[in-house]
Amino acid sequence: MEAKARLEGWPARLYALHLWAIVALFLSNVFLCLTIVAELITRRFSPRQPSVWARTPHVRVPFYLYIALLAISIAVSYDPRMSLRAGGEILSLATLPLAFVLIRRRRNIRLLIDGFCVVATGSALWGLAQLLTGYGDLHHRIRGRFSHYMTFAGVLLLADVLLISHLVSHPLSWKNWRWPALVLVNLGLVGSLTRSAWVALVATLIVLALMRAPKSLLAFIPIGALLVLLAPAGVRERILSIGDLHNVTNYDRLCMAEAGLHMIAEKPFFGLGPRMVRERYPIYRSPTAPRDTVQHLHNTYLQLAAGRGLPALGVYLWLVLAAMTVAYRGYRRERNELYLGAFLALLAFSLAGLFEANWIDTEIQRVVLFLVAVPYLLRESETEEETETLRAG
Repeated sequence: MEAKARLEGWPARLYALHLWAIVALFLSNVFLCLTIVAELITRRFSPRQPSVWARTPHVRVPFYLYIALLAISIAVSYDPRMSLRAGGEILSLATLPLAFVLIRRRRNIRLLIDGFCVVATGSALWGLAQLLTGYGDLHHRIRGRFSHYMTFAGVLLLADVLLISHLVSHPLSWKNWRWPALVLVNLGLVGSLTRSAWVALVATLIVLALMRAPKSLLAFIPIGALLVLLAPAGVRERILSIGDLHNVTNYDRLCMAEAGLHMIAEKPFFGLGPRMVRERYPIYRSPTAPRDTVQHLHNTYLQLAAGRGLPALGVYLWLVLAAMTVAYRGYRRERNELYLGAFLALLAFSLAGLFEANWIDTEIQRVVLFLVAVPYLLRESETEEETETLRAG
């Protein structure tokens, strides 16, 4: 990490710790609460200038609408008392506005991203060590320090794309710590046997190739075929099963999608209520569905629409797509790897969400909320740098 990068003030340091502590969610929550308390105390005794948050309606408006729609969906839920438990998401959502308030300088953004990548690399190493203790098959998949292998894969996917974004922007930095980190993260991602993350990574790499070197796409097919041939038997079987509609898990996803569409058709505006998709799934499931119950619909978009309604899905898409647009435009303008990393990481997360309800995974959601803030913070830092240059001139 950059030796000169330092976070200014205790609230910003606590914020960084809450982001880096996602491998232990309880600890991350403690640091997030301490960040909020420290920021309130600091603001009370040392008032600051208005933050970027106050000047960013494309984030602020959908953010507040999302919370309002969450409250309404709880109130009109089939079981408001059970749905009320989802209100704890508001604490996690605080990650977004706090980033606008506490993180200003580009070097601090880079520090937070590098720290996250280091944590993800450590988790990947831990997961690979689990291969020596009986993990590795479909029934005992590696998960690092996380409670679930899909959380593990989702975190590694984000770190993978962020590392790649930096390395393609600085290809000659062979002594960079990011190269061995990239190897470990990818080995962990392969070992997780999580197809949604694999598909999202490949699709994101194709987009990256189109952005930087379209001719390199010609190498994708032979390289992909070689990797499949060289892959261990278990990994190769998982790869080949991706497009197999006779695969039980693939068919199960289709049954979940069908049930989700019926849920949305019944209550399109405010949904069944948070946590109600799992409870009421047996009512909507197809008679031929492999499972009687599911934890969620394995699709972020269907899960949001079914549980909270189409308006909630709309403001969620507004929040993420607006950030991706700012990141893409910023990269086209500056060719800065931080813009590129934010854009590709949000893209990979969104693509993985087609096959996994990753938004409701708190550890992943927390990192994504920070990444949503990154393009706006980078854009604001451009303005500040221009102002300082004009003053100096």
